[in-house]
Amino acid sequence: MSSAVETVTKLVTPILEEQNFELVEVEFVKEGKNWFLRVFIDKEGGIDIEECAFVSEKLSEKLDAMDPDPIPQAYFLEVSSPGAERPLKKESDYEQAVGKYIHISLYQAVDGEKQIEGTLVHLDSEQLTLSVKIKTRVKEMTFERKNIAKARLAIQF
Repeated sequence: MSSAVETVTKLVTPILEEQNFELVEVEFVKEGKNWFLRVFIDKEGGIDIEECAFVSEKLSEKLDAMDPDPIPQAYFLEVSSPGAERPLKKESDYEQAVGKYIHISLYQAVDGEKQIEGTLVHLDSEQLTLSVKIKTRVKEMTFERKNIAKARLAIQF
């Protein structure tokens, strides 16, 4: 985790706790010539734009007040909901995703695939099982949790 992400996580957590919001993810990424500091937040029932603006304003005030500046380069601050394809980071995210359609990225390919989508039907501390449609049939596939690089909710077409 970069120092910018760590700093922002520490700064935003009390703001979110005060409002009963949840921190989903903080990322600091360069896209083209620009840096983006993205803070994804949520709450029970979903977060709205006014709540995102409130958190953005409070976080911006805290960042601006720090000396020395914890993020010396210019960047764009974005505070938003995680959206329909919310990342699955914490154990509670996975538990809430049981029965839902998800996308997983694997470190090592399984059956020649590193990107797999299916309905999460079971999980435990070591593995998760997806119901995956392959051509015209549905098959249950089990994956080691340690082989999962990323997971997120997915939209099924």
